[in-house]
Amino acid sequence: MITIRPATLNDHDAIWAIIEPVIKSGDTYMYAPESSREELLTTWFMTGKFTYVAESAEQVVGTFFVCANQPGLGAHVANAGYMVHPAHRGRGIARAMCLSSLDEARRLGFKAMQFNAVVSTNTVAVKLWERCGFTIIGTVPKAYQHQTLGLVDTYVMYQWLK
Repeated sequence: MITIRPATLNDHDAIWAIIEPVIKSGDTYMYAPESSREELLTTWFMTGKFTYVAESAEQVVGTFFVCANQPGLGAHVANAGYMVHPAHRGRGIARAMCLSSLDEARRLGFKAMQFNAVVSTNTVAVKLWERCGFTIIGTVPKAYQHQTLGLVDTYVMYQWLK
């Protein structure tokens, strides 16, 4: 069973244990593979972000945040980012986090959610976000420097929250 709860400062080690291997692969996130723990935890817990963890058998196996995609007049649209520890992929954790984030976004008063840069070659994520109600509304050509494939497209994905 997967449970979702707000992250605390006590979760930093567990969250870093998720973030580090994800960014080091250089195939799904814009963060540089050599980014430091301090830099990324500061980003993940930045003021204005609501940060959560997913637990299975009392172990943190995933993390995500929800925040405003833009300031001011664009602040009604949420943004979110998700990471699952590589050893726990394929167990429905990302789906549970996405659905939870949509509920949280609604609870927080957001009217829509937008993902700004979904790497096109991350087909598992693209299909999952589509199953969770997102639509590709744009393609940014060669916007991501994939560590093994070179320059690849990213997608802007969007969902109006009902």
